[in-house]
Amino acid sequence: MKVAKSLLHKITNQTEIFNATLDMYNDALSFIIRVIDKEFDHTDGLTTKSIVPAVEKLIHATKSNPLPKYKEFNERFYKFPSYFRRSAIASAFGKVKSFRSNYQNWEEEQKYVLSEGIKLKKQPPCLQAEHKEFPVFYRGNMFNRTSDTSAQIKVFHKNDWVWADIEFKGQDLYKRGVWEWKENNPKLIKRGKKFFLSISYENKVTLTKTPIQEQKVCAVDLGLTNSAVCSVIDATGTVLGRTFINQPKEKDRLQTLTNKLRKAQRASGRIHAPNFWRQINGYQQHIVRRTSHEIVKFASKHDCDVIVFEYLGRIKTPKGFYGARKLRFKLHRWRKIGIQNKVEEMAHCLGMRISRVNPRNTSALAFDGSGKVERNPKKAFSKMLFIFCVYTQ
Repeated sequence: MKVAKSLLHKITNQTEIFNATLDMYNDALSFIIRVIDKEFDHTDGLTTKSIVPAVEKLIHATKSNPLPKYKEFNERFYKFPSYFRRSAIASAFGKVKSFRSNYQNWEEEQKYVLSEGIKLKKQPPCLQAEHKEFPVFYRGNMFNRTSDTSAQIKVFHKNDWVWADIEFKGQDLYKRGVWEWKENNPKLIKRGKKFFLSISYENKVTLTKTPIQEQKVCAVDLGLTNSAVCSVIDATGTVLGRTFINQPKEKDRLQTLTNKLRKAQRASGRIHAPNFWRQINGYQQHIVRRTSHEIVKFASKHDCDVIVFEYLGRIKTPKGFYGARKLRFKLHRWRKIGIQNKVEEMAHCLGMRISRVNPRNTSALAFDGSGKVERNPKKAFSKMLFIFCVYTQ
């Protein structure tokens, strides 16, 4: 299977020079979205490969096409790079096609609701023409690397497209695990007031094909007291290793923040409170990343073939949860899903598989199938034994 990783390289010598480039690209994207929506009534049979030359014929003047229908495109976007134009057409086509698909689903839902004698209160989707996207700089035409930490890129500066020298921070490719991976074209990204080059790396990974009787499974229990409890089990049910992963300091601060947020909302109403949410999301991301790295590190240490999680697709908020308690339950659920997704990405890069099993009765039944048993609640790893048996059956 193909796996990809993106690394950010912070640009250190330029900041304001890129704003005009992003504005020009997004203005062209908005213009092309309106053209596609107006000119193409049916987009179901079209592909990106066929839509690009068709739209270029409408907006771009050439020797063989001197009078395009929308000749104002060349006037507004003088010397607009061809790679940016084709990228904007492909992106605009995807957005228009997605909008029409959503609108068609809304019409079908409206017909179904009206047939039942109920009035549909859901508003129809609208085509959003204004977007904030980041362009890709294709090598040779838009991007030329001069060294490991410097390059030249073509930007819009002083009403012209010129080459600009940039310097950026390097990354340790060996440490990030992409030393021999294929390097793709960079994308210019803005975060806050800083600009980064986002370079993606691709590689083909063969997932393990070890027979079940020879596999080692890392069973992960994402609990409440601990962030995760991991147990390594072989085919005979023998527990080969255990570890407990927890971040008590971060969880205590997170609980304090949720209490303060609900207190502020009780006093001032349902306010957005961006300062509180910025800190909450920061702690959430820290716990997700730290826990995911520890799980993958533990599984790699024991040469595991599969990492097993509980399926969390239908967790609902219990009755009687309100206020800060309800918010903490939602944060805990989002954190569990984030850990599973992060571990899945990291494990696939190492060739390990991911499996999700039904958690029903995993705490009530014995791992050998003998029925219900009484367990010490402190022994969290006993739950993992039954998950392994469910997986191997």
